[in-house]
Amino acid sequence: MLAFTRSNVVASMARRAAAAAAAKPLPRLPPPSHRRIILHSRPLVRLYSTSTSEAAQPQEDAMMADQPEQDHHAVVSTFDLFSIGVGPSSSHTVGPMRAAKIFINDLKAHKVLERVRTLRVDLFGSLALTGDGHGTPDAILMGIEGEAPDEVDTLTIPSRINDIKTNKSICLDGTHRISYDYDKHMVFNYFKTLPQHPNGLRFCAYDDNSNLVATNEYFSIGGGFVVNEDTQLDHGENVYYKEESKEKKEVVADERRQQDVAVVSLPFSNAEELLKVCKRENMTIAQVVYENELRWHTHDEIKNKLLRIWDTMDESIRNGVMASSEACLPGSLKIRRRAPALYQKLLKGLYPSIPSKGGYSRSQITAEPASAADSVSSSSSSAPDIAKCDGRSALTVLPKRQRKRFFLPALDYLSVYAIAVNEENACGGRVVTAPTNGAAGTIPSVLKYYIEFISENPEKDVMEFLLTTSAIGMLYKRGASISAAEVGCQGEVGVACSMAAAGFTAVMGGSIEQVENAAEIGMEHNLGLTCDPIAGLVQVPCIERNALAAVKAIAAAQLALNGEGEHRVSLDQVIETMRQTGLDMMSKYKETSQGGLAVNVPVC
Repeated sequence: MLAFTRSNVVASMARRAAAAAAAKPLPRLPPPSHRRIILHSRPLVRLYSTSTSEAAQPQEDAMMADQPEQDHHAVVSTFDLFSIGVGPSSSHTVGPMRAAKIFINDLKAHKVLERVRTLRVDLFGSLALTGDGHGTPDAILMGIEGEAPDEVDTLTIPSRINDIKTNKSICLDGTHRISYDYDKHMVFNYFKTLPQHPNGLRFCAYDDNSNLVATNEYFSIGGGFVVNEDTQLDHGENVYYKEESKEKKEVVADERRQQDVAVVSLPFSNAEELLKVCKRENMTIAQVVYENELRWHTHDEIKNKLLRIWDTMDESIRNGVMASSEACLPGSLKIRRRAPALYQKLLKGLYPSIPSKGGYSRSQITAEPASAADSVSSSSSSAPDIAKCDGRSALTVLPKRQRKRFFLPALDYLSVYAIAVNEENACGGRVVTAPTNGAAGTIPSVLKYYIEFISENPEKDVMEFLLTTSAIGMLYKRGASISAAEVGCQGEVGVACSMAAAGFTAVMGGSIEQVENAAEIGMEHNLGLTCDPIAGLVQVPCIERNALAAVKAIAAAQLALNGEGEHRVSLDQVIETMRQTGLDMMSKYKETSQGGLAVNVPVC
């Protein structure tokens, strides 16, 4: 089931509403601040169901058929879609860290933090199956200690995790130390999935007498977005929390609750509507997104936030190419970093400490003196008549060539930049969700290439590129998903390729129809892309896949720019096809490491 997508969120909401209505009138929902955590003043026995009753499913489906489908626009803030976090996964690292911090802050807000003596964390579905390789447990522990994805010092994480495991204790919010046995209190439910979403986690806090003090469930739905059932019911489809404190959450909730009718200046729910808005207002796609963003931020804030996103992207590229070429990525695969050596081969010296070859590489061809054997051969038969040679002698005249290095600067730069970012992500470094960590290298590499070799106004181009790509990302987030656990890697690298193609077309001066065409091409040829990471690590095939997606994005943009914007398949049709493909995809190909390369490549 595709949870938290346009139709499926509504379906889930409708089923619950219908079931409740059959028993009694639906009560008015209390304010959100009172529903984000479940508090208990006495021992509570609760049976945690991990799946919907199969017997009840047909009845629920029948109820669902009578429920009208609600509609919501696709607009979310660009700075919700692009956020700064730590690797290796936005849904498995950034989201869980944020969820843990939200839970701890709720304990503080309800003044029960001091009562807590131990804490249990349950991971479900994809978070359990690939969580270890994706760094999920470490991220959760950092969130429990009060760290945020965009602020935590990534260099200190390994030593802090080792301290927690060794001393069997953890410091809630950095102030309240409790006993915590990692082997006992971090529970991996490999064969259980919460019904709302594949990426589910549950927190349970206990007092001195092992009584349950508080509990809540959260769902990491991709791109670092965190939701729970209460949030979904209160505020509708477009509310995703990226704020960890209660006060900030209330502000976000108050603002986003009415966004469908008031907050957004130029709403759109699909690509067709987006193009209509652009034509009606005589705006580019970037200008439409910018106008909507003004409802949340000032001009200076938008500019500064966009440039900060780019600076972080650029820094992740720099860190990736400047790393030691002898260093290995963490995990059991022991893969050596490739970006540093690849970058040095480019010999551009764009970063200060990368040595450049210097001077001009001559390409003149000088005739070599003949060898002795050749002289003997020449003396015996001078000036051979090639036309008279039979097939066998032609092999001597035209021998099979030695393999040569295929050099295309664009491909080389795009590849090394993308690989650099994703190697940095695999090492737990700081990257930008674009739109996820697993796909973090595609958009930065395309933008970096454009800025270095084409751009005449980098500041303006960065803004237009990122705003255009965010519009495309919004369409996928509403119409399908950006979570590999829901739809496979087509929802991450596929979406990133589509976004990058659209952004590149826009800054190259393409029309809005050409931008939409490029985005469509970018996804059309990533449909069905599975997520099957070897050993649960965001390394193989993830890193190279980002490099190829960057190349495909440029190719898609070129095809669109060489046309007139007319095409048979629309972006909306591709997004719906992607959603249906993800729905039909077997769960073992959705970030579980239970199929594909993950089971056919042995890990020694």
